[in-house]
Amino acid sequence: MKSTHYLNIATLVCILLYSCDTADKKNTDSRANQPPKAYQVLTMSPRKASVNLDFPATIQGQEIIEIRPKIDGYLDAVYVQEGAAVKKGQLLFRISNPQYEQEVITASAMIRSAESDVDAAKMQVAKVKPLVDRNIVSKFELQSADYSLKAKEAALAQAKAALANARTNAGYTVLRSPANGVIGLIPYKIGALINSSNTAPLTTLSNIAVVYAYYSLNEKQLLQYFSATAGASLQQKINNMPAATLLLADGSVYPEKGKVALASGLISTETGTATFKAVFANPLGIIRSGASATVRLPTYVDSAMVIPQSATYELQDKRLVYIMDKNNKVSSGAITVMPSDNGQYFIVNSGLKAGDVVVLEGLIGLKDSTTIIPKQATPDSVFAKLK
Repeated sequence: MKSTHYLNIATLVCILLYSCDTADKKNTDSRANQPPKAYQVLTMSPRKASVNLDFPATIQGQEIIEIRPKIDGYLDAVYVQEGAAVKKGQLLFRISNPQYEQEVITASAMIRSAESDVDAAKMQVAKVKPLVDRNIVSKFELQSADYSLKAKEAALAQAKAALANARTNAGYTVLRSPANGVIGLIPYKIGALINSSNTAPLTTLSNIAVVYAYYSLNEKQLLQYFSATAGASLQQKINNMPAATLLLADGSVYPEKGKVALASGLISTETGTATFKAVFANPLGIIRSGASATVRLPTYVDSAMVIPQSATYELQDKRLVYIMDKNNKVSSGAITVMPSDNGQYFIVNSGLKAGDVVVLEGLIGLKDSTTIIPKQATPDSVFAKLK
């Protein structure tokens, strides 16, 4: 009975294996017998193209000046408000310290005293000189009077210097704007004790008539971008760069165009990036220091392999396309492209050459070695749709 049972199981297994094998053969034969499908293809050829490269940026004013006191005292008055636009020389703060006012009074009194001493010494010289001429007194008396006059004149000069120094210190009690700009935060209130050693400045003055948008390029971006820019040297390439566009935090486009300049000639070993800046005029003061923005740089290429983004797909960090051979069979190939934010097309750096035929649409479900019926598209018709 047991042998009969085992025989039945073996027979059932064979039947199942035969059924599966037959089904697989039918599916394979079915796929093999399916007629080729038509796909739109494009023969690659060089053409002019442009892409925009976007870089996060930080805005800084042309001048960032910390307003700090040079003397100790109490903040007596604040003549500006935070965020106010000020002119060079405009009064900002007054510091109260009676000591410096008293020093001016004292120095002035010392000058008057010294002037009196000088006058008295001059009178003594004038008195002794005719006596010496008549040999009534010795020349020693006249020399002594001259030395006394010189000492009094030196004391007067010293008193005048003390007054100038006292007035300079008293002048430090009033702070004026060193340039045109915009006032930042004012962390101190009236009555606060301040001195030159305070960590925070009284305020920060930002000159934003011209602003700098600082951004960074890594080594790969640096090589790709400069390889597409004309010039025999780095400075020539920078000079030949097209005007930069600034995208503000709300996504709007700033109307003024900017000029790219090199901010740092070195690649940072910590970040692996080089720092650049785009210089923008800011006549209306719309852009403020510390703001975030995006610098957009257009790249123009006179002769490049350009492919629609829809004709590519990504797999395991690689960008791939389907290339058709002379027998109308397709195979996938990896390409490298220049980054682009336009959502339209890529400029191909490597992986495609003139004369290659790529599949433009229907990539989902397409497999290597699949035979297709090509429907040739013209470059003008393909790229006209992308504009």
